[in-house]
Amino acid sequence: MDDIRALIAEVLADHLNAPGATSVGNPDFPALMNELGRRARAAARRVALASAEDKNTALRAMAGCIRAQADAILAANEKDLSEARAKGQPASFIDRLMLDPRRLEAIAAAVESIADLPDPVGRVLARFERPNGLQIERMATPLGVIGVIFESRPNVTADAGALCLKAGNAAILRAGSESFRTSLAIAQAMGEGLEQAGLPADAIRLVPTRDREAVGAMLSGLDGNIDVIVPRGGKSLVARVQEEARVPVFAHLEGLNHVYVHGKADLEMAKTIVLNAKMRRTGVCGAAETLLVDRACAGTHLKPLIAALIEADCAVRGDEAVQAADPRVTPATEEDWRTEYLDAIISVRIVDGLDEAIRHIEAYGSHHTDAIVTDDQAAAERFLAEVDSAIVLHNASTQFADGGEFGFGAEIGIATGRMHARGPVGVEQLTSFKYRIRGSGQTRP
Repeated sequence: MDDIRALIAEVLADHLNAPGATSVGNPDFPALMNELGRRARAAARRVALASAEDKNTALRAMAGCIRAQADAILAANEKDLSEARAKGQPASFIDRLMLDPRRLEAIAAAVESIADLPDPVGRVLARFERPNGLQIERMATPLGVIGVIFESRPNVTADAGALCLKAGNAAILRAGSESFRTSLAIAQAMGEGLEQAGLPADAIRLVPTRDREAVGAMLSGLDGNIDVIVPRGGKSLVARVQEEARVPVFAHLEGLNHVYVHGKADLEMAKTIVLNAKMRRTGVCGAAETLLVDRACAGTHLKPLIAALIEADCAVRGDEAVQAADPRVTPATEEDWRTEYLDAIISVRIVDGLDEAIRHIEAYGSHHTDAIVTDDQAAAERFLAEVDSAIVLHNASTQFADGGEFGFGAEIGIATGRMHARGPVGVEQLTSFKYRIRGSGQTRP
């Protein structure tokens, strides 16, 4: 064990001080990863049996440690930011990466708020009696060890670790190289909080290397010690995870989200929703990327909507009809309808009614989050029923695609698949179940 700890310390030193350092080819690297898996499995067994009170005490202690170590976390973040700026990363990327005292307090508060949620473990999901007298109940249980692979958002470290703990799981977190220092500082604070509460620090561990080789090791399952993988990042990361993973995956595709302004939409409401959906934070997965405007209201709504976006410093790319409405609009290509900009850019298209809007979303969307703005209740109900996305909204911004806004405390990601979890993945979605059966001597004939 001491050898493994020494290797972890060596790898940490390499990667904190030398961004280009690599462990690939190091004969001890597989041993490091497998040891992380074994220790996480042992921690998961302890956490699975922890009481709700013990887990909540740990969550509050973790929030306290994040606050107590704010200076160290923000200093680490400044190093990550300096490196990202030196690489010429765009403003939207910098915004996703950046922490300040307000954002760090929000991270700590989110961890604390998870302690206030009902404990998802041990819930009786169903109870029934068979004619032979067997008493059967289905009870929520932890998933086990959850591997979370994410890119530039350091808050995911806290959100994912806290949610996994609340649901009785251990978490192995692999941060992107750009947020490595910040994520490591947050994870270390959380580990201290766990130990203060008498739970194992191994329940939340950040992989101590920037190597992409670590991703492959996690996707292999770490010798059977990872039960599920949650990817949170761009299309290339999610595609790799889905292609290579040898354990189940909570799919999290890109947020290619739409706002459809129906022919009976209130113009002022539409302007407010569109601006918020696109511009509140352009780099989040809930940001709108395409605006669809019904031809029935284009004569009154299109120009004001385009003008509002451009005046908010959003670049607009549109089809011919949209270009004709405002000379500042640039032509949209076929690729624009398939692009998650994560920036102050939006593509705009005129559609002939609800059916064409739904067809466009089905053809180009990512089944993440889509919204309709309309005063027509029947049209809204059709949209909510027929658009096959994890989150569909009527007269509300797509930026509500967030576990905190759902009352989940936080989220580990937005699942866009159809198996087990869909939409914001909170504590309830991080559980499985088992059947408990009580008999009185029954045997099967």
